[in-house]
Amino acid sequence: MNPILLAVAGALAVLTPDLATAQAYPTRVIRMIVPLAPGGTGDTLARVMGEEMGKILGTNIVVDNRPGAGGLIGTQTVASAMPDGYTLINVSPSHVINPALYTGKTYDPVKDFEPVFHIANTYQIIVAHPSLPAKNIKELIAMAKASPGKLSYGSAGTGSATHLNMELFKQMAGVDIVHVPYKGSTPARVDTVGGQIQLSMDGLLPVLPFIKDGRLRPLGLTSSKRSQVAPDIPTIGESVPGYATDTWYGILAPAKTPKAIIATLHSAAQKAIDTPATAARLKQLGTEAVGGSSEAFGKLVASEAKLWAQVVKVSGAKVN
Repeated sequence: MNPILLAVAGALAVLTPDLATAQAYPTRVIRMIVPLAPGGTGDTLARVMGEEMGKILGTNIVVDNRPGAGGLIGTQTVASAMPDGYTLINVSPSHVINPALYTGKTYDPVKDFEPVFHIANTYQIIVAHPSLPAKNIKELIAMAKASPGKLSYGSAGTGSATHLNMELFKQMAGVDIVHVPYKGSTPARVDTVGGQIQLSMDGLLPVLPFIKDGRLRPLGLTSSKRSQVAPDIPTIGESVPGYATDTWYGILAPAKTPKAIIATLHSAAQKAIDTPATAARLKQLGTEAVGGSSEAFGKLVASEAKLWAQVVKVSGAKVN
C-alpha cells in the first residue's frame, strides 16, 4: 500500500476511535442494572425498554436488580464499571438524592456517568384521608399554618422521593407537617386509608383505585403538568407557584463511555419508545414518554442534583 495512504489511514484510526467502536458495538449481551428490587415502576420500565432496545440493537439486554441502601449499591456498581457500553443503569430521582443523603463518599451523580436517554416521567401525589377537612392544597396550607405540627404525613421512608417531594412542598408553602417514615409506600398508604395518619405522599397509579372509591382524597400532583391518566387532579404548582418535581426515569452509562456508543444507545432507545407497543405499555404504567437528546437529559440530572442537595440540607435528612 502507498506509504502516504497508510499514514492517512493511521491518522484516521487515531482521530476516530469512537467510530470504530460504534461499528463493532454491540457484540455481546448488555447488562442494565436496576438499583432497586423487582416489581416497581423503574424495574418494569427497564424491562420494557431493554426488550425493545435489544431487538433494535440485535442483542439481549438483561435486567440486573441490585437493591440495597435506597439504590446506592447498584449505582456505585455502575459508577465503577468499564465504560464500554455493556453496563447501563436505569435511574430515577434517588440517583441524585443519595449522594446528598448518605454520609461518607458515595458517587457523583453527574461526573461519574454519561446521560443516555430520558425514558419517561411519572407522578406523585399528596392524598388525604376523607375525614381531613382540607379539600385542596390551599385549604391544606391554611390548616397547617393554623395548627403547626398537628398534621402528619407518611412516606416510603427517610430520603425517599416521597419524603423529599413533601419536604420541598413544606419549605415552599411555609408549613410544619410532621413526617412519619414507613418502610415503603404500601404501609404508608394502608395507614392513610385507615386514618392512622391524615396524609401521605404516594405514586398516582397505586392510589387511583382508592381515590375512585372515595377512600382517599387527592389534593395535588407534584408534577409540572396534570396527568393524562387523571386530568381532573390539579398540580401543587397551581396553588404554590414554582413547585414542580417530575418523577423521571432514564438510562445512564459509566463516565467516559465513547460518544458513538452513547449515540447508538440513544438511537435505539428513541426507536423503542416510538414503537406503538412500547408506547402503549408506558401509558399503561401511568407514565408519560419523554425522549429528547442525551444532552437535555444530562442537564436535567445536573439541575435535579442541585435541587435535591438543597432540599436534603434544609430538611436535615441523613442516612449513615
